[in-house]
Amino acid sequence: MNNKTKEISYHLSTTSEILLTSEAGAKVSPQPNLTFQQGKAQGKVITIRPDIIKQNILGIGTSFTESSAFVLAHLSKEKRAEVMENIYGEKGANFSIARTHIGATDFAVDGKYSYAPVKDDVALSSFSIAVDQDGFKQQDHAGIKDEQFDLLPMIKQAYEIKSKQSDKDLRIVASAWTAPPWMKDIEDYYIKPTAKNNHQGTGGELKQQYRATYADYLIKYLDAYKKEGIDIWGLTPVNEPHGNSGQWESMHFTPKTQSAFIKDHLGPKLKVSAHEQVKLLIYDQNRDEMEHWTDEILADKETAQYVYGTAVHWYESTNKVNEEVFDRVHNKFPEFSIIHTEGTIDDLGKDAPEGILDPIRFKESNWFNNDNFWWNENATDWAYTATWAPKPEEHPIYTPVHRYARNIIVSLDHWLEGWIDWNIVLDSNGGPNHVGNFCGAPIMIDTETGEVYYTPIYHVLAQFSRTIRPGDKALQVETQLAGLDSDALHASAAMSKSNLVSTQLLNTTKAAINFSLQIGDQFVEVSIPANSVQTIQAQL
Repeated sequence: MNNKTKEISYHLSTTSEILLTSEAGAKVSPQPNLTFQQGKAQGKVITIRPDIIKQNILGIGTSFTESSAFVLAHLSKEKRAEVMENIYGEKGANFSIARTHIGATDFAVDGKYSYAPVKDDVALSSFSIAVDQDGFKQQDHAGIKDEQFDLLPMIKQAYEIKSKQSDKDLRIVASAWTAPPWMKDIEDYYIKPTAKNNHQGTGGELKQQYRATYADYLIKYLDAYKKEGIDIWGLTPVNEPHGNSGQWESMHFTPKTQSAFIKDHLGPKLKVSAHEQVKLLIYDQNRDEMEHWTDEILADKETAQYVYGTAVHWYESTNKVNEEVFDRVHNKFPEFSIIHTEGTIDDLGKDAPEGILDPIRFKESNWFNNDNFWWNENATDWAYTATWAPKPEEHPIYTPVHRYARNIIVSLDHWLEGWIDWNIVLDSNGGPNHVGNFCGAPIMIDTETGEVYYTPIYHVLAQFSRTIRPGDKALQVETQLAGLDSDALHASAAMSKSNLVSTQLLNTTKAAINFSLQIGDQFVEVSIPANSVQTIQAQL
């Protein structure tokens, strides 16, 4: 450590703002500011280094899905406008980055649709995004209040909210779960695992002769959305190329086949299209396997010339962040971005399948309108105590708020540029999901009563989003926390263009933690309350 750089004086007097979200009930609540002291702090110290600037940050965000739009269509226009303002408005979470899906996903009401349904239509003359804006009929869905509201109208409403404020940032990453079935070797959206196929379900692969057609399909999507006034910022060739054992819409790539698809088809076609500026992200699955993909694709200069970065998810573990993988990938490929494009509280309230050793705790309950659920060890995922899962020890029961806050804070401290949540809104059961893959969401709505529940996850994401903005730069953070458990206190920091330093903190314990926050030759003495997320801002 270079002690000379730590002696820089930033002439700080007090913090400029402190925000708190906690199990005790604080929800992005302002706290009294603290006074800086001169000198070098002793004991437990978190040191922020404004002199060591790291990666550019794109922001914090969430996702547009057909399921979210469907749930919002159950609200009156006035109530829906209020919810959307709370998601995208400056006085709400003000999310700056988002994801959406190209065609069907498990979080589509009925699933199994594409934008080019006509078999062997290589010219894609049947291409249409009408399914994204044709709404939901009351005669088919009891409780619908707005038959016109759908995925594309939801995105347009977010755009409208952004257009009226000074901070207009909203970058959208689009991902297809699958190509149209006729382009794939299985000629179906997916084949579910059954006893007949020895539980070897699959999403299939692109047929060789349709690789160029699939690239055209993705560009047609960008064209169609642009025509509707929506500029897609980023694109992944497919969601989760390892597949999901055929449980819902999917399509497989290997690192080699994805590299070839980008190099021979998608990359060159994007470059000569109206969408040359669209950021191409590879992979789009779990962090623990990303290095294999980056080694194959980013090391290939012919492919890498078309690539902006790597998209990752978090389902490899409920408590690990795999930041060491980020460090290795960044060290090898420092010019490429890493963006988290999906994370959610998955397998919510589902009955345990065969091979789960603790079926009682596998199935969650009582999460709606109950903050206690989200602040304590009440959630499990697909591999919890599973005899058939690889590394079941990586999937212990967990605290939902901790999983989110830990993942965001630690990731940002290890080269991540943006972090996107999955469905922003779901119903009180965690759906609709046409294959029963129910999940938590920051906002959950009882579609029968219209009750809107802003979970603690919403408030945590809102606090992060409001204080981690596009164009901020991550800063080096050094911790000296002797005596604390390694998971007790997590920290990251970023600095805005106007030199506002925001430090993000998570206390996972049931007791307050006292420490000093050192910036240059000054420090403040801080107490972070039990089980809380705290943001400390200081203007340099």
